[in-house]
Amino acid sequence: MGSYPPYDPGAGGVGRRIEEAIELIELEVRHAAAYINAAVIPQVRAESITALRNVSGALRNFADKLDAQGRPVTPPPSTPPPGPTDPQA
Repeated sequence: MGSYPPYDPGAGGVGRRIEEAIELIELEVRHAAAYINAAVIPQVRAESITALRNVSGALRNFADKLDAQGRPVTPPPSTPPPGPTDPQA
């Protein structure tokens, strides 16, 4: 059959076994919560900060490109055509 101990209605019986199981479950939940708080949350926070900084840089570059495209291009200063500048010459 299973790996559970045989049913023993004496010495607290099923009620006591259920209480013990609940205590073990509560202990495991506390351990899981402690692990999440100690290891998972700091790792997620660090990776989120890095990702946000990367996205921020990409958005800054994109905004710079849009800004550069939106500016009117100024023509270079005009120069006089080559040739004599003195009409009497």
